[in-house]
Amino acid sequence: MIKKLSILIPAYNEGPTIHLILDKIKEVELPHKIEKEIIIVNDCSTDNTVEKIEEYRTNNPDCPIQLFSQPFNQGKGAAINRAIQECTGDYLVIQDADLEYDPEDYLLLLKPVFKDNADVVYGSRFIGHHPHRILFFWHSIGNKFLTFLSNMMTNLNLTDMETCYKLIRTSYAKTIKITEKRFGIEPEITAKLARISKIKIYEVGISYYGRTYAEGKKIGWKDGFRAIYCIFKFRFVK
Repeated sequence: MIKKLSILIPAYNEGPTIHLILDKIKEVELPHKIEKEIIIVNDCSTDNTVEKIEEYRTNNPDCPIQLFSQPFNQGKGAAINRAIQECTGDYLVIQDADLEYDPEDYLLLLKPVFKDNADVVYGSRFIGHHPHRILFFWHSIGNKFLTFLSNMMTNLNLTDMETCYKLIRTSYAKTIKITEKRFGIEPEITAKLARISKIKIYEVGISYYGRTYAEGKKIGWKDGFRAIYCIFKFRFVK
């Protein structure tokens, strides 16, 4: 039975919204008295992200936040890798510092763990009846194309490989050596999880409140090409 859930937050220049996502995480009531552990890795932000986190910790002493800072900006993948090494929960979930993903969906991600002892649960933005903000057509086509390529290489049948919400058994996550520094982490971690013998991977539908680039979305077309490279690379590189 899961006793502690580690919530991993890579943060870069999220000063204006970091307190909002922390409020949402704090409000979530996990079933079976599961304890929450929040691991934030500041990726050398140039705004007031650190100050806002420290202020939040001071004002919310009951919220179990651990803050780590990278010595220089290395990217989302490197921040997640650091958070994985620092966390102590039975399972971990990756949470972006923006407001695109709703922490209430942790309850959906945990269901396959309770029902079938799942090792990994992906939160798909493309299935289910939950609300999804309507934004970019070509962005959604790109996500589906990358998922299709990834499935070809891993023999999985995911609908959303690029999703942020990945709930993973921590003991498995800690065995994976992540080498990608930026958004290439998504196909890399998927490929490496798929290689684990007898691993139970599930997928559930989640809600999605996407941001526009004006609102702070960071992923771009260069990251898409990098993802394609990583999909083929990690088909053969362990």
